[in-house]
Formats: sequence, C-alpha cells, structure tokens
Amino acid sequence: MGSRTNMMECPRDPARFWLALAFAGLLLAPPLRATVPLHKLGGKDQAARIRADLSAVHHYRQGLRSMLVFAASRPEIFPPEKPPETRLLGRQEREAVWEAWKRFLDYLVALDAVGDYHRGFYRLKDEPQKGSFQAGYAAFLARYRFALEFIDRAGNHPALDTLLNEPIPEIGLPARTYAGLKFHYLNVARAAEFLAYEATRTALRATPAAELAQGIDEDRQAIWKAGKGRGEALTARNALAMLRHAAFKTFFPVQAKVSEWSGDTKVLRQERSLVTAGQIAAMLNKLEPGDILLERREWYLSNIGLPGFWPHAAIFIGTPEDRRRFFHDEQVRAWARRQGRDDGDFEMLLRSRYPAAYALSLTPQEHGLAPRVLEAISEGVSFTTVEHSADADSVAVLRPRLTKPEKAAALLRAFHYAGRPYDYDFDFRTDAALVCTELVYKAFEPSADLRGLRFPLVEVMGRPVTPANLLARQFDEQHGTSRQQTDLVLFLDGIEREKRAVEASLESFRASWKRPKWHLFVQAGTALPSRPR
Repeated sequence: MGSRTNMMECPRDPARFWLALAFAGLLLAPPLRATVPLHKLGGKDQAARIRADLSAVHHYRQGLRSMLVFAASRPEIFPPEKPPETRLLGRQEREAVWEAWKRFLDYLVALDAVGDYHRGFYRLKDEPQKGSFQAGYAAFLARYRFALEFIDRAGNHPALDTLLNEPIPEIGLPARTYAGLKFHYLNVARAAEFLAYEATRTALRATPAAELAQGIDEDRQAIWKAGKGRGEALTARNALAMLRHAAFKTFFPVQAKVSEWSGDTKVLRQERSLVTAGQIAAMLNKLEPGDILLERREWYLSNIGLPGFWPHAAIFIGTPEDRRRFFHDEQVRAWARRQGRDDGDFEMLLRSRYPAAYALSLTPQEHGLAPRVLEAISEGVSFTTVEHSADADSVAVLRPRLTKPEKAAALLRAFHYAGRPYDYDFDFRTDAALVCTELVYKAFEPSADLRGLRFPLVEVMGRPVTPANLLARQFDEQHGTSRQQTDLVLFLDGIEREKRAVEASLESFRASWKRPKWHLFVQAGTALPSRPR
C-alpha cells in the first residue's frame, strides 16, 4: 500500500484535500514528544520534509483560493459591494457561512503550521536553507493575501461581522475569532513581516519551486496592490532579525499545538497506533462481510481537513473463505441466480462480474496478509488488509440491519467501484471517482432491488457529501427507534494519555460524533507537545 493518511477522508494525504477545524482547550500534563526541528533532521529526511511542505503549501493555497471562489459564487451571502439594504440571512445561508468560515480558518491553521516550522530556515545552509525559506515564505504570502481578500469580501455584509464572531462550542471555536483575525492581519506588523520576507528573498536569491512560483508571484502582487506592503525599506540583516522575532507568531488559540504538525506524515507518536495488533486480531473474529468501519487516527495534520471526530469509513468484505461461510444461504443463492448465476454461487458471481477487481482482492499485501477491506484512500478505491485499515487510534464497527442477500448486493456493488480514483472534488454527483464515505453511500444506496441504507447528505461548499462523522451522528439519532439501520459491534476508543485503546460502551460511541475536532487535547490530562530547539 501507499501512504497511510486520513480522508473524507479519506486519503490519508493532507496535501490533497479539504481541511476542517483545529481548535481545542489548553490543558496541562507531562509533555509529549514533539516534532524534530528541521535543522536536526538527517539530510534525506530534511530534504523529504522540505519537499513535502512545499507541496503542502501549494495545495493549502489552492484550498484558500477555492473558498474565495465559493464566496464569489454566493453574492447573496458574500456581496462584492455593500448593498443599499441589509437583509437577515436565513438558516441555510448562515450554515453556509459557518462552513466556509471554518474551512477558511482550517487552511490558515495548516499554513501557519508549515510557516512556523520553517521559521528556523536560517539554521540551515545552501539549498536546504533556500527550500525551507520558500516553504515559510509561500505559506505567509498565501495566508496574508487571502486573509485580506476574505476580510474585504466579508466586510460588505454587516451581518457577517456578528455571525463570524459567534462562538462554535462543539468545535472549540471561541467568540470573536473573526475580530482576532482582522486584528492580526490588518496590522502594521503583518506589513513589516511581509517586507522582511521580501528583503530576505532578495538576499537569498532563492528560486521558488515550480509549483509555487506562480502562486508566490500572484500573492506578492495582490499584497502590494492592496497597499499592505507600504513601509520602511529593510536591510537583509534587519529582515532576518525580524523574522526570528516572536512578535510574528499567529493569533490562533491552539497554534502552540498545531504548529508542531506539518507535511504529509504522522508527526507525533510515530512508532505505533493506540489500537494494537492484538485488538485487531480479536476484532477479526467479530467482523462479518458488509460491516462498516469508522476510523480515526490522531497526530496527522490531514485530520484538519476532515469535519468531525470520525474522518474515515471503509467496508469489510472479508476473504473468499469468509464470504463463502457467511453467504452459505439459500436466499443468497436464489438472489445470485436472479443476477444470472445459474449455480447460485455468490463468490463466482463476484469473480465473473468483476474479474480485474476480484484478482486484486486476492493479491497478498504487506507481510503476506490477505485483503479484507475495500476503502477509498489516496491511491483510489483499494483492497486493503484489516491490519492496515484498522491500524488506527479509534475504530468502530457498525453492522447494517440488512438481510444476507442485501449485504451480498452491497458488496457486489462495492466491487463495481474498485480501482476508481479518489475524488478530490468531493462530489457525490458523479461515479468517476469516489471518497471513502461515497463508496459506503453508493454501495448501500437503496434501489428497486435493494432496501439498502439511507445516509444523510449535506451541502459543503456547494457539493453534496456525507462526512464520516455524520454516520456516527445518524446512528445516535436513530438508535432505539424504528429508523435504526445499524448496530454497534465494537468501539475501540483511544485514550491518548494512557497510550492505549479500550473497548468502550454503546453510550460512549453514541456521543463520539459530538467530540471536538482535536479530541485528544481535551481528554483529561493530555499534554501539549514540548518543542525542542
């Protein structure tokens, strides 16, 4: 398998998809191991980190741009000019504003994390120094430029000032965050920081990476045009001193925590996940084909991109032997015959209907393990091992209340999507590419011959999607009613402070969707990372 990052997950590749919120409370406890400073990394690791962060900045910048494009597409909410009369925003409009605001802050947080990590560029030499500077410089330009444009656009609707300053307790967003953003970016200190970067850029004669060159030039020009670059000229020596000064730290409430994270890999507790191999082995004895897995991994910057506590969903398909045992059923055979398989053999139906996908499902993977899971990850809709998929910090297993023929139909449909690319547009309206929850949604989608499961759709940035966290929320809201569609088989809940996952109760799972984005920071006693220098 390739990278193991998180998705709407779903790719567990933070440089490639939407970013959701990263705010939480401040707690005290013994410190966790922090990210190794760039200047202390070995040559290969250092170069790899710089390359990853340059790529990350490019994609985060695209995220900010897409948010402004969305705002321009909704002039009734974000008017290009101040309207003669102010009208009240409806509930759906307010929710659209909140969603856009959260995502905008997410991208700023991600760029701040990259920029803060590369503040020590001056400790490096030669090409690594230039590359590190470019990462921090491009991150600063993107967040400064688009913050100015967002503030300018939002300022045309008086109601937005009030709305954006409201607290959002369920995600830890405090009151007056928008006021803080305006104070931070409409500030002479940002203009001075911009000039310091410009002077240092000239002194270093650093050539931008190809994917950043156009964006850097556009952002520089936009900032100068906005008039925020006016000020006293700086010498290169003074500029470097300014860039090392703590006054330029971000205003975000948890930046001390989030700034430790950057790039496309896990950055803390790298050696293991909280769910152990033994727990995964025990889980295997409880799983059935058609079960739905919800998964969460901590300490990935990619989690910023995913709304809610649960970022990823997958389908347990089992091995051919698992399926033969489970679907050894006369009703399944009758259903298979209706699908054109005269012998009523469901396994042979899978094999004959989708031979290429079936062959992939038999290919042994790491350590010779058999694939048992189908999930949409950054590599596309892929067959993976349960040992790989459930290598997480929290895992829940939901079992659809469907008959065996209905589960067989869902798996047959899931195999239909195997091999398709990951949908970085997050658009459920097309089948050409899929995200993780889209695979689950479409595999179980009700039809004339399949009762299926009905999952909620929400509009995010103008596109209909089903975030994984909504599956947990729906379970909670439907539990104990005639509308309940799934049962909880298992919930392994990660406890960061204890460095383990425990089998938790039904009540704990029902409440899990309400957890803040960075739940690990509000678990009692969880520490902030210390930062070695």
